[in-house]
Amino acid sequence: MKRFILAFFLMAAVPFAASAAEAAKVGSVDIQKVLLMSEAGKEAKEQLSQKAAKYESEKTTREDELKKLKGELEKQGLVLSESARSAKERDYQQRLKEYQRFLKDAQDDLQAKNDEFTGKIVDEVVKVAQAYGRQNGYTAIFVKSESIVYLDPSADVTEEVLKSFNASRKK
Repeated sequence: MKRFILAFFLMAAVPFAASAAEAAKVGSVDIQKVLLMSEAGKEAKEQLSQKAAKYESEKTTREDELKKLKGELEKQGLVLSESARSAKERDYQQRLKEYQRFLKDAQDDLQAKNDEFTGKIVDEVVKVAQAYGRQNGYTAIFVKSESIVYLDPSADVTEEVLKSFNASRKK
C-alpha cells in the first residue's frame, strides 16, 4: 500500500516539476570573454604587459653580462692562473644562479599579479551577474565552461553582464 501511495504522489508531482522547469530562466556567462573584453581586464593586461616588459629588459641585461663573463672566461682561461680562473668561474656560477633565481622570481611575480587581477575581476563579475540575474528574473546563471554539454545560445548573457560590469566600474 505504501508503494502505491508513493507512486501516486510521484505521478502527481511530475506535471508540477515539468511546469516549474518550463518557468525556469537559465543563463550563462563566459568569464574568459569578460576578462578579455572588459575595461578592467584590458587595464590588468596592460599593467601585466608593462611589468613583463621591465622584467624582459632586466633579463636581457643580465644575459648580456653572463655572455660577457663567459667570453672573458673562455678567452682568458688559458692565461689566467689556476686561482684566478677558479675565482672567475665561481663568479660566473654565482651570477648564473642569480639570473636563474631572477627568472623564477619574475615568473612567480607575474603569475601572482595575474592571479590577483583575475581574482578581483572574477569576484566583481560574479556580483554583477548575480545582480543581473535577480533584476531579470533568472533562476540560475552558470559560468560557461567545457562541462556544459549544451545551452541554447539565447541563454548567453555575457554581453549584458559585460555592459553592466563596465558600467559599474565607471561609478
